[in-house]
Amino acid sequence: MTLRSTKKAIVLLSGGLDSTTTLAIAKNQGYECYTLNFCYGQKHSAEVQAAKDIAQLYQVKRHELISLDLGRFGGSSLTDASMAIPDFVEKNYIPSTYVPARNTIFLSIALAWAETLQAYHIFFSANVVDYSGYPDCRPSYIESFERTANLATRDGTEGNQHFRIHAPLLHLSKTEIILLGTQLGVDYAPTVSCYRANEQGEACGSCDCCHYRRQGFSGANLPDPTRYALQGANTNKCQSY
Repeated sequence: MTLRSTKKAIVLLSGGLDSTTTLAIAKNQGYECYTLNFCYGQKHSAEVQAAKDIAQLYQVKRHELISLDLGRFGGSSLTDASMAIPDFVEKNYIPSTYVPARNTIFLSIALAWAETLQAYHIFFSANVVDYSGYPDCRPSYIESFERTANLATRDGTEGNQHFRIHAPLLHLSKTEIILLGTQLGVDYAPTVSCYRANEQGEACGSCDCCHYRRQGFSGANLPDPTRYALQGANTNKCQSY
């Protein structure tokens, strides 16, 4: 009798609510998880430590932190010191918090690691319901990247394996995400979702992420475990963890 090989998955883990739920989904589906986090010059660096803590909590096979300095290019209020991170407003445009090509960069690095590990499943927490309007969270983008992944790799080209990009939260509201995560036993207290979180991981309460997170817990009729800063959040670039 031959033993069934273990399913391996790369999970993009930012340390936030959505990516932690995505990790819980992958674990629940029986994947051996390898988590990948990025220090890309973002001002809200507390999420990096949160991702490390959450990876340990879920006993992932391996957790990697990749350092990139996308802030050198500017173009995003998340990385550019000269740009202020805006408060939440209703909008129908791509906000200044969009980081040019961020998901493409992250998924490409995840793909490189996935091919090395022979892990043909990549999970990330893209969402098109309660999100800030980013173009690299749309279903068409995810489908396109999956095609690219199978055109650009040896394993995909030889036809022996097919890379899959999983976005299990894609069409869920923040409330639905929280209810699903709660069913899977996710503790949201250690997650950090705020764009302006301070060094202690305390949230500002007024950015896009804080708005959708608070709205989600309210809709789920669950207590919000988010820790909010009393005097606003001091921002700091990533430290080495």
